[in-house]
Order: sequence, then structure tokens, then C-alpha cells
Amino acid sequence: MDPLTNPFSPGAGAQPPALVGREEIVAAAEIALHRVRAGRPEKSQILLGLRGVGKTVLLNRIGTMAEELGYQAVILEAPEGKRLAQYLAPALKSVLLRLNRVEQAKDLSNRAIAALRGFASAFTVSIGAVELAISEPPTADSGTLEIDLPQLLIAIGQAARAAGQCVVILVDEIQYLGEEDLRALIVAFHAISQRGLPLLLFGAGLPQVAGLAGDAKSYAERLFDYPPVGPLSELPAREAIRRPIEEEGARIEDEALDSIVRMTKGYPYFLQEWGKHTWLTADSSPIDHTDVERAHATTTAALDRNFFRVRFDRLTPREQDYLRAMAELGPGPHRSGVIASSMKKKVESLGPLRSGLIKKGMIWSPTHGDTAFTVPLFDEFMRREIPVWTA
Repeated sequence: MDPLTNPFSPGAGAQPPALVGREEIVAAAEIALHRVRAGRPEKSQILLGLRGVGKTVLLNRIGTMAEELGYQAVILEAPEGKRLAQYLAPALKSVLLRLNRVEQAKDLSNRAIAALRGFASAFTVSIGAVELAISEPPTADSGTLEIDLPQLLIAIGQAARAAGQCVVILVDEIQYLGEEDLRALIVAFHAISQRGLPLLLFGAGLPQVAGLAGDAKSYAERLFDYPPVGPLSELPAREAIRRPIEEEGARIEDEALDSIVRMTKGYPYFLQEWGKHTWLTADSSPIDHTDVERAHATTTAALDRNFFRVRFDRLTPREQDYLRAMAELGPGPHRSGVIASSMKKKVESLGPLRSGLIKKGMIWSPTHGDTAFTVPLFDEFMRREIPVWTA
């Protein structure tokens, strides 16, 4: 069928043609945004889920909603191995410059700009020139993030309240925050919550983030909501394929839909990839089961190339071996002892290797002693990539 009218365009964080099955998450975020704008207390939220479930799409949607409601939005992605101060401070500068234009917020925004200058100096962050003549002495400059970040965000929240505005910070890949950075962020938003300031955090990350946050500060469990983002159930998964096709004036048969949902297990990124290649494979409408079967090879190759391999290529040979041992056991989760036994190793000797894979975001621990892939269907990819494996 015509590639120019193909409704599917899979990509990291790309908005799908039909955002279905996420209505509760979007509604909860919208309520939180409205409540804070109305001066009411509300929890910040961190979306948790595996790779490919659409967390970034949802975070972008929340950011758009916030901007439509008049929020000053700061949208960030936590890079692996980089300190929070390095990319948060420059992003906050533009928010403060906008708040400084509001006459009734001048004094408090000047105070917040002084805090930003002190913060940037303490953590050796370049924020460029701030073309404002302010006499406030720098603050938030002790060099201890757990002290300085709360001071900075409180100052920003106070300036926003004086301006009659709200601020939202959105952080993707939040699992890459180091322990110190995560702890400081939690302390900061605890202070924001206690003061009822109009500043919200929305994060997105892998499932282990809730545990990491709880380890960093015990009250994190009460401070944030953690909406789970999983695969779509059958009806929304079918709708994610059917609706875009019908909006282009074409049809897809139920048997073909059944096949796509079964093979993707409802994971949104896989649905988009299967939708794209099934459309390209079909000669005409209606798309049928045969078209889905014919698209199998090209879809699998595209997923291997665009989704799985970018993660596989970051692995050392020993890490590949560990994940291949997991794949040999099936989709998981698997007991760490069973994995070690299949590799003919002692559990203790594999501890550092397992920890490294968790830090890379390749695996996580659903319960103590269990290990699972963070990437859906990665076991199938590993068996394709390394067909023959022995310990």
C-alpha cells in the first residue's frame, strides 16, 4: 500500500497516531496540573515501565498539557553518567528570565536568579550570561546538592507564586540519576510540597526507580505517585492498529489484528513497527492475515536493527553472556541463583556483572533475588543474535 499515507512511524518518543489505553494516566496528570494551578496540594508523579511502553510519549503529552494550561515547562532527559546540576541549571535559567518579566515577581525572581548563579558557581555549571542587574548575594552555593537544590527550587517556586504562574519539571530516563542526585531531587520536592509551592515534577523511568527512590529517602513512597505503564490490553492494542488504518480509508481484518496483538504482546513500540511494515507489505485493503505473515521478516529485522541492537551494542562480551544465559531460561523473571547455575558460576562472582547491567538499564530486580529484562522480548532477540550458546 502507499508508503506516503502509511499512518505508522515508530520512533523513540514519537507520538503514535492513536494514543489509546493510557486515558487514566493522562487524566491523573491533568488533574494534578489543574490542582496545583488552583493552589491545591498534589503529588508529583514518576511513570514506571519497561522499554518500549510509551513512557516518553506520555511525558511529552503531559508537558504539552502543562504548557496549554500556562505552565513554565522544563523538559529534560537524564543522560547516563552526567550530574543533574549540569543540565538542570541551564534549563532553569530560561524559566527565571520569563518570571522576571512579571512586575510583581521582580524581587523574588531576582532572589531566585541569585540562587541560580550561586548554584551554577558551586557546581561549576555554565549558564551563560544573565543580562540582569541584581544586587542580591548568591545563595544555594554550599556545594552540597542536598542543601542547594532545595534552596534553588524553593526560590523558583516562590517567584512563580508571586508571578501567578506554575512550573513543571519533566525528567525522562530518571533511572540514570545517581544516588546523590536522586536524593537531592526528593528532598527538594519534599520541601516544595511542605510549602505548597506551584512546582511539580513528572518523571519517567524503568521499574527499579521506585525502589531506588525509597532507598534514597524513605518518604519518597509517600511523596510521589508511581503510575505503572505496561503493555496495552487486547482492546486498546487492537484499536492502536485499527484506528489509524481506518482513518486513512483502509481496513484490516480481525484475524490480522489478532496476529499482530499476539506477536507484539501489546507493547506499543512493537505495535507501531508491525503496523508500519504490515501496511507496506499489503497490496491493497483490507489488510489480512497473509499480509501480517509476509511482514514478519521485515518487521523482525527492523526491530532488531532499531530497537534491540542499539542496546546490545552497549554490552561487553561478559554482559552479553549473562543476558544470553537469561534468554536460554526464557522471558523471565529468573532467580539469580538459577542464572548463575546455568553459567556454571557462583552467584557471588556474578554480583558486580549483574549490578553493572542494572546500572545500564538492561535488567532489573522485580523482587529480591529475581532478575528480569527491562526490554520486552529481549530473550527472543538474544537467541536470534547468539543462536548457539554454552556456558
